[in-house]
Amino acid sequence: MTPEQEPQNVSLANSRFLRACRRESVDTTPIWLMRQAGRYMAEYRALRERYTILELIKAPELACEVTMQPINAFDLDAGIIFADILPPLEGMGLHLEFIKGEGPHIDNPVRTAADIDGLRVTLPEESLWFTLEAVRLARRELDGRGLPLIGFSGAPFTLASYAIEGGSSRNHVHAKSLM
Repeated sequence: MTPEQEPQNVSLANSRFLRACRRESVDTTPIWLMRQAGRYMAEYRALRERYTILELIKAPELACEVTMQPINAFDLDAGIIFADILPPLEGMGLHLEFIKGEGPHIDNPVRTAADIDGLRVTLPEESLWFTLEAVRLARRELDGRGLPLIGFSGAPFTLASYAIEGGSSRNHVHAKSLM
């Protein structure tokens, strides 16, 4: 760990990112990167050679490691949890996979009223425990540096669209037919 990466004991509430979110004065515009971890980082590429996206997301220690890679490499003002919007669909009983070159695919999409009735309702602690633990681990790492953690989620229509279409869609034909 370099001196710049040493814990700063900075108050999280006074972080540049959170002050800017509250529209308070900041010394400079906060910097964070969407998809902070990615193909531009050799460390990330090395992990992707060994693990699928879902394996990385579902292993809290690995998700935390990927979350921290850009923080350790650059002077950023916030971390972004390494996760995806679609794993909540798995907890509902849908089978999710990421196909190389295509993206997310659900092999049992929701197409009928019976499919809707068959969806499970679970608690996040049960179906998304890995994301919750990755958040805990990343917060522990970031809090010592006074850096907030950014999370994200899919909007209801976005998740419904993936669940119904079975993947990404430009026209949402199946989703429209269920409305």
